[in-house]
Amino acid sequence: MSDAPAHISLLDDGYSREVRSLLYHAYRHEPTFAYLFDAQRRGYERRLRVMVREWVRQHFYLQLPAIGVLVDDRLVGAALIVPPQRRLGVADSWAWRLRMLLGTGRRCTRRYLEYQAALAACLPSQQVHVLPLLGVHPQFQGQHYGEQLLQAVHDWCADDPDTQGVILDTGNAHYLAFYERQGYQEIGEVAVGPIRERVFFHPNPLSSNPPIA
Repeated sequence: MSDAPAHISLLDDGYSREVRSLLYHAYRHEPTFAYLFDAQRRGYERRLRVMVREWVRQHFYLQLPAIGVLVDDRLVGAALIVPPQRRLGVADSWAWRLRMLLGTGRRCTRRYLEYQAALAACLPSQQVHVLPLLGVHPQFQGQHYGEQLLQAVHDWCADDPDTQGVILDTGNAHYLAFYERQGYQEIGEVAVGPIRERVFFHPNPLSSNPPIA
């Protein structure tokens, strides 16, 4: 069981700083992002911070949904959601691309855009919710907050009668069994340099709780 009770909440841009910090720590050691932002070269952590900062900023600017798990008012888990009707999203913004070029460089920006395009090509249909970034802070992993976060995402997405499911991806083999236990099915694979990025699909999520406040 979790060490402390969690509260699920929809997040707005007032949580932007906390979301950025959480996702930076969640992705800091992920192999996919280590390749995309060239962890072997000086400045990797700065480039990763820029990507997370600019993605989260644009996500909230576009008023796209985000769900958080809070414990004692601290944000310990977060998921950014792109609904089916908002397929033109963060990576389609020229302002975001310019900030990425200035902050991470041409090569890393190109790699990231190619990665996003490859993921988009794996979508089984346009009627799916996509989770571009999600994570639990490393200090709170292993306490079942990841399960609570995904169930909250499923509950929220289930309110859309047109959704066919939820899509997420990972290049970390450590998470494969976890996603399968949550009802996800592997539907594709993307080569991200030397990384095998697995694409997962959760069909027709069903709500288990009342709507999120």
